[in-house]
Amino acid sequence: MRQLLCIILFVVSLAAAQAKGARSCRIVFLNAPDQAPEKLHLFDGKKSQEVELPHINFSPVYQVSQGAIVLKMLSVAETDPMKMSPEVPSVAVPEAVTDFYLLVSSDPANAVAPVKLEVIDATQFTKGQMLWYNLTANRLDGQIGTEKLALDGNSQAILNPPASKSEDYNVNISFSKPGDDHLQPFCETKWRHDPQIRNVFFVVTNEGARAPRVMGLRDQREAAKKVGKR
Repeated sequence: MRQLLCIILFVVSLAAAQAKGARSCRIVFLNAPDQAPEKLHLFDGKKSQEVELPHINFSPVYQVSQGAIVLKMLSVAETDPMKMSPEVPSVAVPEAVTDFYLLVSSDPANAVAPVKLEVIDATQFTKGQMLWYNLTANRLDGQIGTEKLALDGNSQAILNPPASKSEDYNVNISFSKPGDDHLQPFCETKWRHDPQIRNVFFVVTNEGARAPRVMGLRDQREAAKKVGKR
C-alpha cells in the first residue's frame, strides 16, 4: 500500500512539473502572399509537428522543447538535422523565453520553405496590457484610452491597460514618415477592453494606401486549443 502511494505521488508530481515547465508558442503569418503555405512543419531540435500559419489570427497554442533551442520550419516532416539544408528557415529561442509568438513573414527566395521567422517574447506583458509591434519605418503617436502611444519605426512598446474595466475606449492614432515630422491621422475609433486577455497590435505596410495598417490580435489562452503536448 505504501509503495502504491509513493508511485501515485511520484506520477502526480511529475505531471505537475511537466505542466509548469511547458513552453508555449503561437504563430501568425502577417501580410502573407496569395500562394503562401497554410501549414508547415516546425522542428524544435527533438520533435517535428505540423503547425498552422494563420494570417489574421494567432494559431492554436503549440508546445515546444525547453532550453536554448533553434526552431526550424520545413515543408515536410523531418527530425534528423543532418538531412536538413542549411537554408532551412530558422530562429533561436533563448532558454529564458518560455512563452512566445513566432512571427512568420514571406521569403519567396527560400526554396526550402518560403518564409522567415522571428521570435517575440510573450512573457514581457500580461493580461490587460497591450504589446505594440511596429514593422514599418513610420513613427506612431496617439492616445489609446488612458495610455499614450509613442512608437518609433521598427520598434515595440508595452502599454498598460487602456481602461480600468471591461468597457469601450477611444483610439486616436497618427503617423509620420521617416524624415517628416508632420503627423497624419489614420485611425480614430473605439475599441473594447477585456482585462482577461493580452492584445498584440502589429503595424504593417498597407500596400496601395498612404497610411500603415494596424492589426490587432487577441491572445486568449483559456479559449485556445493546446496541441503538440509533450
